[in-house]
Amino acid sequence: MADVEIISSSTCPFAQRSRMALMEKGVDFTLTEIDLNDKPDWFLEISPYGKVPVIRHEGTVVFESAVINEYLEEVFPEHPMLPGDPVGRAKARIWIDFANVRFVPQVYKLMLAQELERQAMHAQKLTEALLMMEHEGLGKLSDGPYWLGEDISLVDLSFMPHLQRFCALAHYRDFHIPEECVLLKAWLQLMRQRPSVQAMSPSDETLIKNWSKYAFNTSTGTTAADMREV
Repeated sequence: MADVEIISSSTCPFAQRSRMALMEKGVDFTLTEIDLNDKPDWFLEISPYGKVPVIRHEGTVVFESAVINEYLEEVFPEHPMLPGDPVGRAKARIWIDFANVRFVPQVYKLMLAQELERQAMHAQKLTEALLMMEHEGLGKLSDGPYWLGEDISLVDLSFMPHLQRFCALAHYRDFHIPEECVLLKAWLQLMRQRPSVQAMSPSDETLIKNWSKYAFNTSTGTTAADMREV
């Protein structure tokens, strides 16, 4: 029996980060899927924010995908997904923070915006984030195919799920990755070939259908509440 249980939802990009991390690190785990529209009482007792992912490991409960992934890195050091030196780890954490603070919020804000003026504003901010990722991230961090070099890392997993949701951005907002982001596009194609991505990713059709709740601003979920502009 697996020591790690991850409580997840199949279409949640944040939970996808941690499911991929478990698979990349070769950690056996039990997957428990819940309905985010009908959260069981036991889940709300262990998840103060009412969000997935949550993991349970040897009596310890950990939530928030970035925290979970660092916890997994420390508890299961095999197949490391962060650099071994302090400088390398600092650079990795800078870009994980960029994903969480600069990139991901603009994905949701563009989808949730209903007025054309606000859509244009967030499209511009998202474009700026993508260009930063292209030129300051992939363009400078290493000569390898992944964010930190020849091997996949937690940085790659932090960006991948929401970049997969660009199928919904294209469908509802006619937004696409800029043509000049050649490194980002090559990285995206490489990531799509990884077994962890293929195993843990919903289809584009599923994502487009699921993200209609953001496109029409009808979502009642916690992420939409956090990202929605009043």
